[in-house]
Amino acid sequence: MYANVNGGEQKSYWDYESFTPTWNPADKYEIVRKLGRGKYSEVFEVINTETDQRVVIKILKPVKKTKIKREIRILTNLRGGKNVIQLLDTVRDTNSQTCSLIFEYVETVDFKVLYPTLTDLDIRYYTFQLLQALDFCHSRGIMHRDVKPHNVMIDHETRTLRLIDWGLAEFYHPEQEYNVRVASRYFKGPELLVKVKDYDYSLDIWSLGCMFGGMIFITHPLFHGRDNDDQLVRIVKVIGSESLEAYCQKYVLTLESKFQSLVTPMPDGRPRYPRREWARFVTASNAHLAHPEALDFLDKLLQFDHQERVTCQEAMLHPYFDPVREQCLAKRNN
Repeated sequence: MYANVNGGEQKSYWDYESFTPTWNPADKYEIVRKLGRGKYSEVFEVINTETDQRVVIKILKPVKKTKIKREIRILTNLRGGKNVIQLLDTVRDTNSQTCSLIFEYVETVDFKVLYPTLTDLDIRYYTFQLLQALDFCHSRGIMHRDVKPHNVMIDHETRTLRLIDWGLAEFYHPEQEYNVRVASRYFKGPELLVKVKDYDYSLDIWSLGCMFGGMIFITHPLFHGRDNDDQLVRIVKVIGSESLEAYCQKYVLTLESKFQSLVTPMPDGRPRYPRREWARFVTASNAHLAHPEALDFLDKLLQFDHQERVTCQEAMLHPYFDPVREQCLAKRNN
């Protein structure tokens, strides 16, 4: 789905290397407080002194110019998208020449505080809203490639969600090979961990599945690997050795020697790690969230084979969302 979006667009739509951003002066923005920092940026709440509007400034650390161009090109292409953070301005300090991006402000609290308080209907509602954001970006030919709780801002009072941080996002072109060093460890799809470079939008679906699983099982993260190698081990211990073996056969992959033990059968011929049913993770404390409908939906997201995962459109039709779908779609039209 959406495989040839960029093929139907003019080259200027996706050719960010030839894109020239417009930089405005940063003088009218006054810093109020620091909100956070990442590998590539620092983020502050600021006031636009001309309008008294509260906004967010993302001050970019020195990186390749093409990376900055890509993020801005993607954000401008996604303007107006449902539940996608809105880029308001691109500014550059006249003295330091430091580049920054100005975004809408979203009131939010740390997900580790918020998620344990969410009801069953809350999780359905926000997951559907996140699917709306992902479906929009996929329909515009863009993979987010870093879906995780830290990049999903939720204002629980207004029931508003925004998907943020598009610094790792990329335009999708069929059969193109991409960098596998994307996404955060706990949310990396198996395709990244076994170095399949021609991945697609379904990478975002796996990351969403990891996030959703953490919410319904009230655990973070769902797969807690010590490093990228151990992350694959943790996944296989749940999804099963046979899934990894079938994946390698289908895509003609040769596993590195350090992973061979994952697919080596037991002496009696049984799989080293048999698939574990999601129902085994249900406890008295999470049963109100991890009910059969939720588990079925989770299973459709966390398919080892990326081509077997549901698309956003298919996911939004799942019965799990029947109680909130009408409410979410009505909000979409506001």
